[in-house]
Amino acid sequence: MNLPVFLAGLSMGLSLIVAIGAQNAFVLRHGLRGHHVLAVCLACALSDAVLILAGVAGFARLLDLFPWIDPVMRYGGAAFLIWYGARSLMAALRETGALAAEGGAAGTLRATVTACLAITWLNPHVYLDTLVLLGTISTQFPGAEGWFGAGAVSASFGFFFALGYGARLLRPVFAQPAAWRLLEGGIAVIMWAIAARLILGG
Repeated sequence: MNLPVFLAGLSMGLSLIVAIGAQNAFVLRHGLRGHHVLAVCLACALSDAVLILAGVAGFARLLDLFPWIDPVMRYGGAAFLIWYGARSLMAALRETGALAAEGGAAGTLRATVTACLAITWLNPHVYLDTLVLLGTISTQFPGAEGWFGAGAVSASFGFFFALGYGARLLRPVFAQPAAWRLLEGGIAVIMWAIAARLILGG
């Protein structure tokens, strides 16, 4: 095992993933509610793993051959995030028991995983971080790219599961309807901000 390279991948992976984004907000929301937490964490972590390993393997170079992928992913992802942000805003404005952290009806497992995968795979920034950035950095470790990728994948699994299952520690705070409204409103803002960046090409 090449520990220094593994740790480099681990630290770089964590530095990219800890920023508040669509994936993290989705995982936090479901972790607080206790709805399909394992499935959500697995969907996010496995998706990241596939993209990271593809980037390390040099798949990012193929994207240059298909320039039409970028606008399709950008506008498709923006449309989905706008819709999801509106959904969160409506939840924030609703004055029902669903605002309690452990309240509300859980969506079906299929619907939850589908939304999670859409948030992940329709966001071009995910490709930039995994396929392009991590894939490019891995080339600094010739012959040990696999260990760098393993470190980045470990960071993704560790972070998503810690966020998803650690969210329950915040349930007493989010048992207050006002706190839950703030979270839902914050998720809406995050989704719309990312959508705006996608539309503007940022």
